[in-house]
Amino acid sequence: MLKVLRKARLKDKEMRVLMLGMDNAGKSTIVQRILNEPIDEISPTLGFSIKTLEHQGNYFEKTDALIWVVDAMDRFRIEICQAELAGLLKEEAKTIEALF
Repeated sequence: MLKVLRKARLKDKEMRVLMLGMDNAGKSTIVQRILNEPIDEISPTLGFSIKTLEHQGNYFEKTDALIWVVDAMDRFRIEICQAELAGLLKEEAKTIEALF
């Protein structure tokens, strides 16, 4: 039975990609472009948004990757953005260390 489950897991190409970044960085625009949705009327996202994307026949459902979106034109907040990402990665490292 375990062998069957392992084979099924290998065929399972689903993953969850978490897209984060500071406000107005372009996260919603990126997702809408991937989904071929219009981007001419994008308003700020309140809270968070969940979208299901299909890529080569597979849905992304498990948290396996992080995409950190940076607005390179916002030079005034680039250091704040860098500090936020560093803090997030430190917290994740602490969580992983606690598991072992």
